Amino acid sequence: MTKLIIQIPCLNEAEDLPATLAALPRRIAGIDTIEILVIDDGSTDNTAQVARMWGAHHVVSHRTNRGLAAAFQSGLDAALRAGADIVVNTDADGQYAGEDIATIVAPIVEGRADIVIGDRGVADNAHFGPIKRRLQRLGSAVVQRLANVEVPDAVSGFRAISREAAQRITITTEFSYTTDMLIQAGRKRLAVISVPIRTNATTRPSRLFKSVPRFIMNTGLTMVRAYTTYRPLRVFVGLGTAIGFVGLLPLVRFLFLFARGDGDGHVQSLVIGGALLVLGTLVAVMGMLADLIAANRKLIEASLKRLAEIEDRLPPPATEAPRDTAVPPRAGTA
Repeated sequence: MTKLIIQIPCLNEAEDLPATLAALPRRIAGIDTIEILVIDDGSTDNTAQVARMWGAHHVVSHRTNRGLAAAFQSGLDAALRAGADIVVNTDADGQYAGEDIATIVAPIVEGRADIVIGDRGVADNAHFGPIKRRLQRLGSAVVQRLANVEVPDAVSGFRAISREAAQRITITTEFSYTTDMLIQAGRKRLAVISVPIRTNATTRPSRLFKSVPRFIMNTGLTMVRAYTTYRPLRVFVGLGTAIGFVGLLPLVRFLFLFARGDGDGHVQSLVIGGALLVLGTLVAVMGMLADLIAANRKLIEASLKRLAEIEDRLPPPATEAPRDTAVPPRAGTA
């Protein structure tokens, strides 16, 4: 039997959540069981109570607001514990059409993908302004380059994840899971595809960021951090090579002047060049050490994946886990 769990991260969504839950599908071809999981990320309203009232099968509560990335990871962990074969993440504000859940889970059901991203058609989406369209397209192009995946809408939160992919993904950023997850998926050679979806007009501003510049800065830092985590040798050796090349310039200048008999007054070029060469070498060595750490991380991830497979073969517990749980932070996550 194939179980689908639809997870919805929430922060003070008591007003919008009923309409979102009502729009979710109850039957999908190829899916035997559909359950709903709501992650209450420290809401100050009655989001958790509304979720249970409107039929949520699972409610995970954070005692304080820990951010969207932590809420997403808590949802994945809870969905895996509940036996999900496929996890769909959607927003509580009704931006995504519930009927399209069938569209994004189909490639996983058919065995063609590990992760499916809902493509909102950013270039032509009537609900996006011109600035947002350009920023989304630029950001998606950068993520495609870093992750080596073809995803035209990298920051779309409407996505489906197979159980195996969910077991291999660990969100480490404090801001948003979208780009971090794709870079991890690309570097772990998971099959990622996009499918077109429909969107609805949002009724309120995003609660993820307070301004466009801050969103750009946080997203950029997330991408750099995620890429450095999985490609440290390329990043640090490249940076060290660049620093060393800059250091060669004053050294060449000094040697040229020294050959002309005018080196006494330009010792500063020798000092600066030598310092930059040493710095570049140290950065490159840091890259080699970081690459060894990355290799150890891969071994740890492989061990965790093996443990997850062993847990899947164990019989279910005698008593069902409580519907409303407060979860501590997962080790290694924000």
